[in-house]
Amino acid sequence: MEPEYPVIDHRSAWRADKVGKQDMTIELEDRHLYAFDRALQAVHTAGIDLDDITREHFDLADIAGDVLHWRNEIMDGYGLVVLKGFPIEQHSQDDMAMIYWGLAAQIGTPMSQSMMGDRLGHVVDVAGKDPRERAYRNSTELSMHTDACDVVGMLCLQKAIEGGVSGYASAITVYNEITKRHPDLLPILFHGFYYHRFGEEQPGQAPVTEQRIPVFSLEDGYLSINYLRAYIDLACQELNQPLTDEETEALDLVDEIAHSDAIALRFITEPGEAVFFNNLTVLHNRSAFEDADEPEKKRHLLRLWLVAHQQRPTVTALRIFEGKGIAKQDGKGTYYSKDLNYDELGKGSTRASD
Repeated sequence: MEPEYPVIDHRSAWRADKVGKQDMTIELEDRHLYAFDRALQAVHTAGIDLDDITREHFDLADIAGDVLHWRNEIMDGYGLVVLKGFPIEQHSQDDMAMIYWGLAAQIGTPMSQSMMGDRLGHVVDVAGKDPRERAYRNSTELSMHTDACDVVGMLCLQKAIEGGVSGYASAITVYNEITKRHPDLLPILFHGFYYHRFGEEQPGQAPVTEQRIPVFSLEDGYLSINYLRAYIDLACQELNQPLTDEETEALDLVDEIAHSDAIALRFITEPGEAVFFNNLTVLHNRSAFEDADEPEKKRHLLRLWLVAHQQRPTVTALRIFEGKGIAKQDGKGTYYSKDLNYDELGKGSTRASD
Protein backbone atom coordinates (compact mmCIF):
# COMPACT_ATOMS: atom_id res chain seq x y z
CA MET A 1 0.00 0.00 0.00
CA GLU A 2 1.37 3.40 -1.02
CA PRO A 3 1.99 5.79 1.90
CA GLU A 4 -0.34 8.80 2.01
CA TYR A 5 2.62 11.18 1.80
CA PRO A 6 5.37 9.39 -0.17
CA VAL A 7 8.93 10.69 -0.38
CA ILE A 8 9.48 12.29 -3.79
CA ASP A 9 12.58 11.15 -5.67
CA HIS A 10 13.27 13.87 -8.23
CA ARG A 11 16.12 16.14 -9.26
CA SER A 12 14.22 19.07 -7.77
CA ALA A 13 14.72 17.51 -4.30
CA TRP A 14 18.24 18.89 -3.86
CA ARG A 15 20.13 19.83 -0.72
CA ALA A 16 22.82 22.45 -0.11
CA ASP A 17 25.11 19.83 1.42
CA LYS A 18 25.03 17.94 -1.89
CA VAL A 19 24.96 20.65 -4.57
CA GLY A 20 26.34 24.18 -4.83
CA LYS A 21 25.88 27.35 -6.84
CA GLN A 22 28.37 26.05 -9.39
CA ASP A 23 26.10 23.08 -10.17
CA MET A 24 23.31 25.45 -11.18
CA THR A 25 25.42 28.07 -12.98
CA ILE A 26 25.64 28.39 -16.76
CA GLU A 27 28.31 30.68 -18.21
CA LEU A 28 27.01 32.72 -21.10
CA GLU A 29 29.10 32.37 -24.25
CA ASP A 30 29.80 34.85 -27.06
CA ARG A 31 27.13 33.22 -29.23
CA HIS A 32 24.53 33.91 -26.53
CA LEU A 33 25.58 37.55 -26.25
CA TYR A 34 25.53 37.97 -30.04
CA ALA A 35 22.00 36.55 -30.14
CA PHE A 36 20.91 38.96 -27.40
CA ASP A 37 22.42 41.91 -29.27
CA ARG A 38 20.76 40.95 -32.57
CA ALA A 39 17.38 40.61 -30.87
CA LEU A 40 17.89 43.93 -29.06
CA GLN A 41 18.66 45.74 -32.31
CA ALA A 42 15.59 44.19 -33.93
CA VAL A 43 13.20 45.50 -31.25
CA HIS A 44 14.87 48.92 -31.41
CA THR A 45 14.47 49.00 -35.19
CA ALA A 46 10.82 47.99 -34.86
CA GLY A 47 10.27 50.70 -32.23
CA ILE A 48 8.90 48.25 -29.63
CA ASP A 49 8.82 49.42 -26.01
CA LEU A 50 10.01 47.12 -23.22
CA ASP A 51 6.51 46.46 -21.84
CA ASP A 52 5.36 45.32 -25.28
CA ILE A 53 8.18 42.86 -26.00
CA THR A 54 6.97 39.27 -26.40
CA ARG A 55 8.91 36.09 -27.16
CA GLU A 56 8.01 36.52 -30.84
CA HIS A 57 9.56 40.00 -30.91
CA PHE A 58 12.78 38.94 -29.19
CA ASP A 59 14.04 36.36 -31.67
CA LEU A 60 16.56 33.99 -30.09
CA ALA A 61 16.27 31.27 -32.75
CA ASP A 62 20.08 30.99 -32.99
CA ILE A 63 20.30 29.78 -29.39
CA ALA A 64 16.82 28.21 -29.14
CA GLY A 65 18.21 24.87 -27.98
CA ASP A 66 20.06 26.47 -25.08
CA VAL A 67 17.08 28.58 -24.06
CA LEU A 68 14.88 25.46 -24.09
CA HIS A 69 17.42 23.67 -21.88
CA TRP A 70 17.46 26.57 -19.41
CA ARG A 71 13.66 26.66 -19.33
CA ASN A 72 13.42 22.90 -18.79
CA GLU A 73 15.93 23.10 -15.96
CA ILE A 74 13.80 25.77 -14.28
CA MET A 75 10.49 24.03 -14.80
CA ASP A 76 11.44 20.38 -14.32
CA GLY A 77 15.07 20.16 -13.18
CA TYR A 78 16.73 21.67 -10.14
CA GLY A 79 14.18 24.48 -10.42
CA LEU A 80 16.96 27.08 -10.28
CA VAL A 81 19.39 28.39 -12.90
CA VAL A 82 22.11 31.03 -12.56
CA LEU A 83 23.08 32.64 -15.88
CA LYS A 84 26.47 34.30 -15.55
CA GLY A 85 28.04 36.91 -17.80
CA PHE A 86 25.36 39.42 -18.78
CA PRO A 87 27.20 42.40 -20.34
CA ILE A 88 25.94 45.03 -17.90
CA GLU A 89 28.95 47.28 -18.46
CA GLN A 90 28.55 47.27 -22.26
CA HIS A 91 24.89 48.30 -22.26
CA SER A 92 22.81 51.07 -20.78
CA GLN A 93 20.46 50.05 -17.98
CA ASP A 94 17.50 50.43 -20.34
CA ASP A 95 19.04 48.15 -22.97
CA MET A 96 20.09 45.64 -20.33
CA ALA A 97 16.52 45.58 -19.05
CA MET A 98 15.29 44.88 -22.59
CA ILE A 99 17.71 41.97 -23.00
CA TYR A 100 16.71 40.54 -19.63
CA TRP A 101 12.98 40.97 -20.37
CA GLY A 102 13.36 39.51 -23.87
CA LEU A 103 15.10 36.40 -22.56
CA ALA A 104 12.58 36.00 -19.73
CA ALA A 105 9.75 36.26 -22.28
CA GLN A 106 10.91 32.90 -23.66
CA ILE A 107 10.03 31.36 -20.28
CA GLY A 108 6.85 33.23 -19.43
CA THR A 109 4.85 36.45 -19.53
CA PRO A 110 5.84 39.20 -17.05
CA MET A 111 3.08 40.14 -14.61
CA SER A 112 2.48 43.10 -12.29
CA GLN A 113 4.26 42.84 -8.94
CA SER A 114 2.44 45.54 -6.98
CA MET A 115 -0.37 48.07 -7.10
CA MET A 116 2.05 50.38 -8.94
CA GLY A 117 1.64 48.05 -11.91
CA ASP A 118 5.39 47.47 -12.18
CA ARG A 119 6.01 44.46 -14.40
CA LEU A 120 9.74 45.12 -14.31
CA GLY A 121 10.50 45.46 -10.61
CA HIS A 122 13.46 47.41 -9.32
CA VAL A 123 14.78 45.77 -6.15
CA VAL A 124 16.20 48.82 -4.40
CA ASP A 125 16.08 50.09 -0.84
CA VAL A 126 13.73 53.05 -0.49
CA ALA A 127 12.53 52.44 3.08
CA GLY A 128 15.43 51.12 5.15
CA LYS A 129 14.34 48.57 7.76
CA ASP A 130 10.63 49.57 7.74
CA PRO A 131 8.61 46.29 7.57
CA ARG A 132 5.51 48.14 6.36
CA GLU A 133 7.17 48.53 2.95
CA ARG A 134 7.17 45.64 0.48
CA ALA A 135 10.49 43.90 1.03
CA TYR A 136 11.80 44.36 -2.50
CA ARG A 137 11.87 48.04 -1.54
CA ASN A 138 13.52 47.79 1.89
CA SER A 139 16.68 46.26 3.35
CA THR A 140 15.32 43.93 6.04
CA GLU A 141 16.13 40.27 6.47
CA LEU A 142 13.58 38.00 4.78
CA SER A 143 12.62 34.53 5.90
CA MET A 144 12.11 31.70 3.38
CA HIS A 145 8.99 32.30 1.33
CA THR A 146 7.43 32.15 -2.12
CA ASP A 147 6.00 34.90 -4.33
CA ALA A 148 2.77 34.97 -6.34
CA CYS A 149 3.85 33.67 -9.76
CA ASP A 150 5.26 30.63 -11.57
CA VAL A 151 8.86 31.78 -12.10
CA VAL A 152 10.90 34.55 -10.47
CA GLY A 153 13.85 36.19 -12.23
CA MET A 154 16.50 38.41 -10.63
CA LEU A 155 19.25 40.18 -12.58
CA CYS A 156 21.94 41.83 -10.44
CA LEU A 157 23.18 45.23 -11.59
CA GLN A 158 24.87 46.19 -8.30
CA LYS A 159 25.32 44.26 -5.05
CA ALA A 160 25.23 45.74 -1.55
CA ILE A 161 28.42 46.83 0.19
CA GLU A 162 27.52 44.41 2.99
CA GLY A 163 24.94 41.61 3.28
CA GLY A 164 22.17 40.87 0.82
CA VAL A 165 23.00 37.17 0.66
CA SER A 166 20.33 35.21 -1.23
CA GLY A 167 19.11 31.87 0.07
CA TYR A 168 17.22 29.13 -1.76
CA ALA A 169 15.69 25.88 -0.52
CA SER A 170 14.01 23.06 -2.40
CA ALA A 171 10.38 22.85 -1.30
CA ILE A 172 10.40 19.21 -2.39
CA THR A 173 13.24 18.50 0.04
CA VAL A 174 11.44 20.37 2.83
CA TYR A 175 8.35 18.22 2.21
CA ASN A 176 10.46 15.02 2.10
CA GLU A 177 12.08 15.90 5.42
CA ILE A 178 8.69 16.43 7.05
CA THR A 179 7.46 13.05 5.77
CA LYS A 180 10.41 11.49 7.57
CA ARG A 181 10.37 13.56 10.76
CA HIS A 182 6.77 14.52 11.43
CA PRO A 183 4.28 13.20 8.84
CA ASP A 184 1.41 13.82 11.26
CA LEU A 185 1.85 17.57 10.62
CA LEU A 186 1.43 17.29 6.85
CA PRO A 187 -2.41 17.33 6.88
CA ILE A 188 -2.22 20.75 8.56
CA LEU A 189 0.11 22.07 5.87
CA PHE A 190 -2.02 20.61 3.07
CA HIS A 191 -5.16 22.12 4.66
CA GLY A 192 -3.50 25.53 4.57
CA PHE A 193 -3.98 28.95 6.14
CA TYR A 194 -5.69 32.27 5.55
CA TYR A 195 -3.41 34.95 4.10
CA HIS A 196 -3.33 38.69 4.63
CA ARG A 197 -3.42 40.70 1.41
CA PHE A 198 -1.14 43.41 2.83
CA GLY A 199 -3.34 46.19 1.47
CA GLU A 200 -3.42 44.79 -2.07
CA GLU A 201 -7.05 43.72 -1.99
CA GLN A 202 -9.27 44.93 -4.79
CA PRO A 203 -12.42 47.00 -4.17
CA GLY A 204 -14.94 44.79 -2.41
CA GLN A 205 -12.34 42.28 -1.21
CA ALA A 206 -11.60 41.61 2.44
CA PRO A 207 -8.08 42.27 3.78
CA VAL A 208 -7.71 38.50 4.34
CA THR A 209 -8.28 35.72 1.81
CA GLU A 210 -11.69 34.11 1.93
CA GLN A 211 -10.24 30.61 1.59
CA ARG A 212 -7.31 28.76 3.04
CA ILE A 213 -4.24 28.49 0.83
CA PRO A 214 -2.31 25.23 1.22
CA VAL A 215 1.39 25.30 2.01
CA PHE A 216 1.84 22.01 0.15
CA SER A 217 -0.53 20.74 -2.52
CA LEU A 218 -0.59 17.96 -5.10
CA GLU A 219 -2.09 18.19 -8.57
CA ASP A 220 -1.65 15.50 -11.23
CA GLY A 221 1.26 14.10 -9.24
CA TYR A 222 3.09 17.46 -9.00
CA LEU A 223 3.91 18.82 -5.54
CA SER A 224 3.83 22.63 -5.21
CA ILE A 225 4.36 25.07 -2.38
CA ASN A 226 2.94 28.46 -1.40
CA TYR A 227 4.44 29.94 1.73
CA LEU A 228 4.38 33.42 3.25
CA ARG A 229 4.69 33.04 7.02
CA ALA A 230 4.51 36.79 7.59
CA TYR A 231 1.18 37.05 5.76
CA ILE A 232 -0.22 34.07 7.70
CA ASP A 233 0.75 35.81 10.95
CA LEU A 234 -0.81 39.09 9.79
CA ALA A 235 -4.05 37.28 8.90
CA CYS A 236 -4.20 35.82 12.40
CA GLN A 237 -3.84 39.31 13.85
CA GLU A 238 -6.44 40.78 11.50
CA LEU A 239 -8.96 38.01 12.27
CA ASN A 240 -8.00 37.78 15.95
CA GLN A 241 -7.64 34.02 15.48
CA PRO A 242 -4.29 32.81 16.83
CA LEU A 243 -2.70 29.71 15.36
CA THR A 244 -3.24 26.48 17.27
CA ASP A 245 -0.25 24.82 18.90
CA GLU A 246 -0.18 22.19 16.15
CA GLU A 247 -0.38 24.82 13.39
CA THR A 248 2.49 26.73 14.97
CA GLU A 249 4.50 23.52 15.26
CA ALA A 250 3.90 22.71 11.58
CA LEU A 251 4.95 26.17 10.36
CA ASP A 252 7.95 26.24 12.69
CA LEU A 253 9.09 22.92 11.24
CA VAL A 254 8.87 24.29 7.67
CA ASP A 255 10.98 27.27 8.76
CA GLU A 256 13.49 25.15 10.65
CA ILE A 257 14.11 22.80 7.74
CA ALA A 258 14.12 25.44 5.01
CA HIS A 259 16.64 27.61 6.88
CA SER A 260 18.95 24.79 7.94
CA ASP A 261 22.51 24.84 6.60
CA ALA A 262 22.14 21.36 5.10
CA ILE A 263 19.12 22.43 3.03
CA ALA A 264 19.45 26.17 2.24
CA LEU A 265 21.81 27.14 -0.56
CA ARG A 266 23.19 30.63 0.12
CA PHE A 267 25.22 32.88 -2.14
CA ILE A 268 25.70 36.45 -3.30
CA THR A 269 24.23 37.17 -6.72
CA GLU A 270 27.06 39.00 -8.42
CA PRO A 271 26.65 41.88 -10.91
CA GLY A 272 25.97 40.41 -14.34
CA GLU A 273 24.34 37.28 -12.94
CA ALA A 274 20.65 36.44 -13.37
CA VAL A 275 18.86 33.87 -11.24
CA PHE A 276 15.68 32.26 -12.53
CA PHE A 277 13.81 29.86 -10.26
CA ASN A 278 10.59 27.90 -10.12
CA ASN A 279 8.50 29.67 -7.51
CA LEU A 280 6.34 26.57 -6.99
CA THR A 281 9.26 24.32 -6.03
CA VAL A 282 11.88 26.69 -4.59
CA LEU A 283 11.68 28.91 -1.50
CA HIS A 284 13.88 31.99 -1.31
CA ASN A 285 15.08 34.57 1.20
CA ARG A 286 17.63 37.33 1.68
CA SER A 287 19.82 38.52 4.53
CA ALA A 288 19.64 42.16 5.63
CA PHE A 289 22.02 44.47 3.83
CA GLU A 290 23.72 47.84 4.04
CA ASP A 291 24.05 50.15 1.06
CA ALA A 292 26.68 52.63 -0.01
CA ASP A 293 25.85 56.31 0.28
CA GLU A 294 26.37 57.00 -3.42
CA PRO A 295 23.20 56.26 -5.45
CA GLU A 296 25.13 54.53 -8.25
CA LYS A 297 26.65 52.09 -5.73
CA LYS A 298 23.40 51.03 -4.06
CA ARG A 299 22.16 47.44 -4.33
CA HIS A 300 20.03 47.13 -7.47
CA LEU A 301 18.43 44.08 -9.01
CA LEU A 302 15.85 43.84 -11.76
CA ARG A 303 13.03 41.46 -10.85
CA LEU A 304 10.41 39.71 -12.95
CA TRP A 305 7.40 37.66 -11.92
CA LEU A 306 6.50 35.34 -14.79
CA VAL A 307 3.41 33.35 -15.72
CA ALA A 308 5.05 30.33 -17.34
CA HIS A 309 4.14 29.49 -20.93
CA GLN A 310 3.97 25.85 -19.83
CA GLN A 311 2.48 25.97 -16.36
CA ARG A 312 2.99 23.41 -13.62
CA PRO A 313 -0.34 21.76 -12.70
CA THR A 314 -1.55 23.37 -9.46
CA VAL A 315 -4.66 23.55 -7.32
CA THR A 316 -6.79 26.61 -8.03
CA ALA A 317 -6.03 28.17 -4.63
CA LEU A 318 -2.41 28.83 -5.64
CA ARG A 319 -3.45 31.06 -8.56
CA ILE A 320 -4.02 33.97 -6.19
CA PHE A 321 -3.99 36.64 -8.90
CA GLU A 322 -5.29 34.36 -11.67
CA GLY A 323 -2.08 34.76 -13.63
CA LYS A 324 -2.60 38.49 -14.10
CA GLY A 325 -0.49 39.84 -11.28
CA ILE A 326 -1.44 42.44 -8.69
CA ALA A 327 -3.90 44.82 -10.31
CA LYS A 328 -2.72 48.39 -10.57
CA GLN A 329 -4.64 50.88 -8.43
CA ASP A 330 -4.11 54.55 -9.14
CA GLY A 331 -2.75 56.48 -6.21
CA LYS A 332 -1.65 53.38 -4.30
CA GLY A 333 1.90 52.24 -3.75
CA THR A 334 3.70 49.46 -1.88
CA TYR A 335 3.63 50.92 1.66
CA TYR A 336 1.10 49.41 4.10
CA SER A 337 0.50 51.78 7.00
CA LYS A 338 -2.12 49.86 9.00
CA ASP A 339 -1.23 49.56 12.69
CA LEU A 340 -0.41 45.89 13.23
CA ASN A 341 2.23 44.18 15.34
CA TYR A 342 4.98 43.74 12.76
CA ASP A 343 7.50 42.74 15.42
CA GLU A 344 5.70 39.42 15.85
CA LEU A 345 5.93 38.33 12.22
CA GLY A 346 7.84 35.15 11.45
CA LYS A 347 8.40 33.94 14.99
CA GLY A 348 9.17 37.27 16.56
CA SER A 349 11.26 38.91 13.85
CA THR A 350 10.53 41.74 11.46
CA ARG A 351 11.28 39.52 8.48
CA ALA A 352 8.58 39.67 5.85
CA SER A 353 7.73 38.56 2.36
CA ASP A 354 8.52 40.56 -0.74
